[in-house]
Order: sequence, then structure tokens, then C-alpha cells
Amino acid sequence: MLRLSMLFALLLSAAWVVQAQIADPLPAPVVKRGLAVEVRDVVRLPRTLGLLPAAEDVNPAGWARVSYVRELPDGRRFANDSRGFLYLLDAGNEPKVWANVREVFPFAIYNRLESGFIGFDFHPEFAKNGLFYTVHGERAMGNPATPNFIPPGYTIKDVTHHNVITEWRATNPAAAAFSGTRRELLRVAHVVQNLTHPYGHVEFNPTAKPGSPDYGLLYTSGSDLGFSNGGGPNANNPGQTQRLDSLITAILRIDPRSPAESKGMKGLGDYTIPPGNRFAADGDPKTLGEIYAYGFRNAHRLSWDLTDGTMFASDIGMNHIEEINIVHNGGNYGWMKREGIWENGMTRPGGALNQLFALPVDVLNGKTKDEFTYPVAMYDHNEGQAITAGFAYNGRIPQLRGKFVFGDIQRGRVFAADTAALKKADDGVPQTVAPIEEIQLYTRDASGNRVYSSFRDLAERTMGSSLARADLHISRTRDGELFLTSRQDGMIRMLVPDSAPNTSSR
Repeated sequence: MLRLSMLFALLLSAAWVVQAQIADPLPAPVVKRGLAVEVRDVVRLPRTLGLLPAAEDVNPAGWARVSYVRELPDGRRFANDSRGFLYLLDAGNEPKVWANVREVFPFAIYNRLESGFIGFDFHPEFAKNGLFYTVHGERAMGNPATPNFIPPGYTIKDVTHHNVITEWRATNPAAAAFSGTRRELLRVAHVVQNLTHPYGHVEFNPTAKPGSPDYGLLYTSGSDLGFSNGGGPNANNPGQTQRLDSLITAILRIDPRSPAESKGMKGLGDYTIPPGNRFAADGDPKTLGEIYAYGFRNAHRLSWDLTDGTMFASDIGMNHIEEINIVHNGGNYGWMKREGIWENGMTRPGGALNQLFALPVDVLNGKTKDEFTYPVAMYDHNEGQAITAGFAYNGRIPQLRGKFVFGDIQRGRVFAADTAALKKADDGVPQTVAPIEEIQLYTRDASGNRVYSSFRDLAERTMGSSLARADLHISRTRDGELFLTSRQDGMIRMLVPDSAPNTSSR
């Protein structure tokens, strides 16, 4: 009897350990291992002080809120100010407004950093067809437009905001300023209080060549559209995730051509569903064919390794974990059931979004497979609060070659992981993740000496004041170099090879 009771107590103890809430999921800190890179100012976009009423502007200093810098094959460089301007930077990097997106969208909303004119990309044949694509957010109040998608169970009366993807056609793609027409592709509704986790990304796979199945297909960011923390009575709703009859948490892949042109399968909006999407070919009429992968909380940035086409997503976590994921057609990345390699408490009776619980050991070590695809690298909120874009680096900086470079939006830290290690971690074993390290940034003083500064320090120096958040974003040139931008100070910076490798540092 004593032995049985002791065994029972041990079993209870073991069950408690498995079920215990995880207080500190990643106790080991991200460290600096001597990886240092020079950063240099490129240009500061114009100030637009007073353009918006103070109540509608989260950056009352008026500096451009830059999210993307993009380059065309002809060498032209573009950058956005989410207040509604698309700038063309000339050969000397002097900015001029190329397209005034703001003036044609009277219902656009600008009261959050991730709002307004958020993202853009050019069609791979822009030089011939003049097509480029934008995404912006609008308020629903008074808006005459009808969304193509409203989350299941809700009606037009519940809609608070719209996410809008637009196709633009330039009459003369080589012109110094845009003139042409536009067509709406998709309008997706929010039903939470705030425009939280809007569609902020549109991207063509830069490795796809003419004739390949992925050429000319447009990807979007993947988002839970604020159901995790968008505020109001409709937020914190796990029942809206893990669905294939809904766009919630999904990265979409679409052929932006209208079905009237392509003669293909129509999507929810005026675009064509690629037949190669897994859920377009699964024979199930209840699944949405435009879904490429799903289960993301806020996969707000996508990128591809230019050497082999591996697709990455930076997925912003909830209370604990920031993720890098390798994206596969048809993959389920877990949200709200998973955050990182843990079970999220929201899916438990009486549980909450700020709780994590350990996976069963056999799932964690890959002996038992579940339906989810897990991150290949991650860090926790001891280190940062929101992951920003990441890129497999293939530029001219020797110490970054073979690295995947990314950062944290809030704190402005810049990180790196070995690209090969990320791909190796894509093995179906949740506990296999690549280690990450912090990149030290430095500028040069008048004597040529290194001056080490964090990205937030650089932005605060430019602003002349302290910042509550760095608002770091990363973009890539066509030849593989990296821009660092902030939605606070309007400055575009670039990581560069060491300009004086033999001088002393401090």
C-alpha cells in the first residue's frame, strides 16, 4: 500500500510538472559575441508636420514613418511614408513624391503606427506593365465600401476597420511621378476596436523566374486581425483562429490578375487563386484556396533567401515569444494554440493569453508529430517585444555572410542567426532551434574611430529627444544590402562594410 501511494504521489507530481505554467521560457540571454557592423545615414525623408490633426498622429514631430525601402531593376529606389506618400529617391538619394496615395483614400486611418499607407511592392514586370501594389488601413465608420471578407459569425454592423490591397497601373512606368489607374483587389474587415495587426505586407517572391509556378504571385502578411489584443468585446477569441474557412491568421498567395483576365478561379476579391496553393487543390469546398499557410499571430514581414528560395516569416508573439518561421505551402503555425514551442493558455479552460505550458515530451523531441510547424529561431520578452523583418544576407559585409539578420521593433536591437542553422532547425522537432546573437552597431567619428551605438541611440540622437520605442524596420536592396529605418525619425540608414578596418575602436 505504501508503495502504491508513493507511486501515485509521484505520478501526480509528474503530471503537475508537465502542466505547470512556464514563467520564463528562455532564461538564457541573447549575447554579443563580437559581431559588429558599421551603420551609415543615407537620407532623411521630408517632415510633414501638421499634415494630420494631433489626435490622429502618433508621431506629432512630423517625421516620415518609413516601413519599406525598395529598389527596381533599373536602379530606382523608393520609400514610403505611411502618412500617405511614396517617395522616389534620385541618384543622390534626394526624395521626391512619386505617388500621393493619401489623396485618393479619404477614409484612411493614421492614428496607429501600423496604419495609413503601410506597405507596397512592384510587379516583377513593372517596367513593362506598370503594375505596383499597396496596402493601407481605413476606418469603417461612414465608409461606403463593402468588405470582401468579414470574420465568420460577424456582420457588417460589427466591422470597425478595413484592410485594402490596391493594384496601380502606371501609364508610363519610367516617369518621374505616377500617373495612371488603380483597381481594388481585396478588402478585409476588422471587428475589434483598434486597427491591430493590419495587413501590412505585400510581396512578390524575388527568386521566382518567368515560367516558374511562383512567378507573378503576390503574398500578404498573415494576421489574427487583432483577435488577440485588438480591444473591445470581440477580442481574445481563439475560436476565430485555426480555421480554413477564414482569412484570420493566414498568409495569402494570390495571382493578382482578375479572373476576367486569367480565366482562373476567383478568390474572395478581384484576383485569381493559384491552383498550386494546397487548399485550392485539396478538394474541400469549405477551405479558402487563397490561403498559403496559417496559424500566425502577426507574420508582418516575409522574405526569401536569394540563394535557394527558402521563405521566412517574422511572427510577432503575444506576451512571451518572438518567432522566425520557415514557411511551407499548407503549413499550420499554431496560433492561438501555440506560442513558440509552448502551448498557449488561452485554449485551456480558464486559461489566458499570457500563459505558456510545456508540450508533451514526445512532441517536443519530435517522436510524436502533431499538426503544427514550429519556429526555427525565437527569443523572449526579456530581450525584446516585437520581431521585425529578417533577411538571409548575401551582400558585401564579410561578417554577415551566411547570417540571417533581423531585429526587434520596440527596443531596436539587431540580431543574427546562422542561415544554415535555421534551415537545419526546420526538421519537424520543435525543440530544435538556431541560436541567435546581437549585432553591435557603430558609426565613425571625425577621427575615424568606431563609436558604438544602439539603433535606438541613433534615432534618439537624430530626433534630439528620448523615444519610448525605436520602431526599427529592415529592408533589402536588390544586391543584398540592408537598410535600417524607423517610423520615428524619418531616417534611412544602411549597414555597410567597415570603412576604416585598420583604425582603433572605442
